[in-house]
Amino acid sequence: METETEARWWPVAAAGAGVIALCYGFARYAYGLFVPRFSATFGLTTVAVGVLGGLSTAGYGLGLLLSPKTSARSPRGTVLLAGAAATTGLALMAVAPGVAVFGAGIVVAGAGAGLVSPGVAQLIGEAVGARVRPRAQTWANTGTGLGLAASAFTPLLAFGWPAIWATFAVLGAAMTLLAWRTLPRTRPAEAATGPARGVAPLVVNSVLIGVTSAPYWTFSSSRLTEAGLSPAAATWCWFAIGAAGLLGGLAGRAAGRIGLRAANLATWTLAAAGIALLALPHPGLPGALVSGALFGVTYMALTGLCILWAARLFPTRPARGVTWSFAGLGAGQTVASPLAGAAASALGLGTVFGLTALVAMVAWSQLHARLAPPADVRRGPSPGTYLPDAPRGGHGAGRKAGRR
Repeated sequence: METETEARWWPVAAAGAGVIALCYGFARYAYGLFVPRFSATFGLTTVAVGVLGGLSTAGYGLGLLLSPKTSARSPRGTVLLAGAAATTGLALMAVAPGVAVFGAGIVVAGAGAGLVSPGVAQLIGEAVGARVRPRAQTWANTGTGLGLAASAFTPLLAFGWPAIWATFAVLGAAMTLLAWRTLPRTRPAEAATGPARGVAPLVVNSVLIGVTSAPYWTFSSSRLTEAGLSPAAATWCWFAIGAAGLLGGLAGRAAGRIGLRAANLATWTLAAAGIALLALPHPGLPGALVSGALFGVTYMALTGLCILWAARLFPTRPARGVTWSFAGLGAGQTVASPLAGAAASALGLGTVFGLTALVAMVAWSQLHARLAPPADVRRGPSPGTYLPDAPRGGHGAGRKAGRR
């Protein structure tokens, strides 16, 4: 018979997904869709656009730094704080009289994105039964896809961008209020002590996600235009990323059936195929849509699997592992974007996407046990796998698992 926490997992996952949609789909990623309009309003140069994008990353990093402590005290409060920060940032951007206030809004909105994923992961870890927890984690993570799909067509609206941003802020306030009424309160988690042993392979995997996703987020629209597709077609491809991303929630069930490592490697292979489609000389609209759909579902699945990976490393404090993971992802994206731009100038965008697809296949190095995710405890740990913060009778920093 299902326990109460197993039977009622979906309201928590749905509310978490809604706040993630707000923080990522609206407050973080929608910025790139409106850069031409922002540039026209504030007279921004290309350098200034890059600086504002850097402010978003700075706010994101600040949120990640704060999230472990706030999530330990109150994961519910952390999720609500993330929603409030995203809403406030969007509102500041909507009413900004100049670029200084606009930049401040970007920082605040970015901080919401940094806070939300660790907070949601910690809340689900405490409020949802163990049997359905992986499903709850990966379905909540698909909120990013929901936000991307919802914002995809907003640049085509006849309203000015301040009105659209104000609407985002109103929706954000409503979503945060709904989360306040829906999300359960939990007891503070036990303190996580000792070094973060065994986290390095997770960070490497996350950096690889950042390195391979950054060219797609930054240059996929330019590549489609270069290949002869219209702006409307590029918009449909962005929508395909978000809509297909909702299927990334199936990653939790897949990991439960075939194991975390097998699910991760299968997803990486599909991700490489989706990226490689944009390396074709003439992908056409069908190829572009398939590419966007594959990228969307695999990006959401890979980040969701990272959350499961983090939860296995830190069963009582998943927010700690998620913070490490998403910091690695952000670092990979930060480094890869300018490198991809430089490579595109020298080699062309098609070549960049082909090389990026090859880099994605580096993930198959996880066949080596020391680079692999930890095995399901029911299957026994992989050789050389560390299991820090695992439930134990005494205390200590964790132990190295025995070899088979």
